[in-house]
Amino acid sequence: MSAKTSNLEPRTSNSSSSTSNVERRTGRPAGRPYAFSNSFSSTSNLEPRTSNLPLKALVTGGAGFIGSNIVKRLLEQGIHPVVLDDLSSGYKENLLPEVKFIKGDVRDRETVEKAMAGCNVVFHLAASVGNKRSIDDPLTDSGINVLGTLNVLEAVRKHSIQRIVFSSSAGIFGELKTLPIAEDHPQDPDSPYGTSKLAAEKMCLVYNKLYGMRNVCLRYFNVYGLNQRYDAYGNVIPIFANRILKDESLTIYGDGEQTRDFVNVADVAAANIAAAFSPDACGVFNIGSGTRVTINELARMIQEAAGTEVGKEFAPPRPGDVRDSLADINAAQKAFGFAPQTDLKEGLAEYMDWIKHDPVSSSMFEVRGSTLKKKT
Repeated sequence: MSAKTSNLEPRTSNSSSSTSNVERRTGRPAGRPYAFSNSFSSTSNLEPRTSNLPLKALVTGGAGFIGSNIVKRLLEQGIHPVVLDDLSSGYKENLLPEVKFIKGDVRDRETVEKAMAGCNVVFHLAASVGNKRSIDDPLTDSGINVLGTLNVLEAVRKHSIQRIVFSSSAGIFGELKTLPIAEDHPQDPDSPYGTSKLAAEKMCLVYNKLYGMRNVCLRYFNVYGLNQRYDAYGNVIPIFANRILKDESLTIYGDGEQTRDFVNVADVAAANIAAAFSPDACGVFNIGSGTRVTINELARMIQEAAGTEVGKEFAPPRPGDVRDSLADINAAQKAFGFAPQTDLKEGLAEYMDWIKHDPVSSSMFEVRGSTLKKKT
C-alpha cells in the first residue's frame, strides 16, 4: 500500500484561535489554528485531487457520545458518514435520518469489512470504555478493544484505505510521573482498559510500519459535552449531572483535590477531522484542553451551571483512578493545528442546558426554571 498523502491535505486557514478563560499552560508555541475551524465553511478542501467523487467515512461507534459528534461534523463538511454501532452504549437518537446506519459489532469481521466498502477514511471509536468496567469484565474489554481493532485494521488493509483515526485514551499512562503529560511519558496502565487501548495503539502503529499506512492514535483525556448521557461506569460530568437532576448529593472519591483535564467534545470532533486530512498527522497525539481542575472545583462549577445546589459525600479512592492529569497538546498543535476552543465554564453551561432537554436523559425529571425535581 502506498504512503502517499495527496488526498489528505487540508486547505490552510488564516483564522486565529481564541484563548480559553480557564488557566492555560504556557511556555510552548501555540501552533497554527485548525485547518478545519469550528465554522466548517468549506468542503472543497476535503475532496481528493484525483477524483470528483464525494468522500465517504466509516465511523465505528458512531451512534455513541464522541462518534455522533464526529458524524455531525462530517455531514457539515459534505462527507458521507457510515455508522457501524451495536448500540450497546450508543443511541440511534444521536443520528440524523440521512446517516447510513449498520447495526453490528466490530468483533464480527465480515460485518466490519462490508461496512467499510467504498470508504476513504475510518474513524474507529467502537470500544468498551472505562477502568471500572474493564476491571469487572476484562475479557469483554479486550475482546472489543484489541480484537475488534484488529478486525478494523485488517478490513482497512483489504480495502486499501490509507488511514484510521483511532480513539485511544490517556488511561494508557497509568499513574503519572511528570506533569504535563507528553506523548513519550512512561506507559504503565493501571487497568485492563488502559492496557487494551495501549495494545490497540501499538497494533495501529505496527500497521504503519508494515503496510505503509498513516494511522493516527488520539489519546483523549476527560471528554465531555453534548450527547454524553449517564453511565455508571462513565465520566464524572454526566454522573454529577445525573445526580443533580435527581436532587441527590454528589459522591466524590478521595479528597476531591485530584485533578483532571476536561476537553469538550466539539474540540475532540474537530481534532479527529483535522487529523484525518492532515498530511503531517501520523502516530500518537494527546487530545486535551491543556488545563486542569480539581474534582471539588468541578462539583462547584457544575452545580453553578445547573442553577441548583446539592450536597457532597466523600468515599474512598477507587482502584485504577490516577491522582492528577494534564495533557501536553503541543504535538497535536504542530501536526494539525489542534487548538481547543471551548472554555470549561461555557461547556458545562451548554451541557447542562442540553441534558435538561434531552428526551432520553430527562424523561424521568421535571424541569422548572432553574429548579430540577424528580418526577413522582
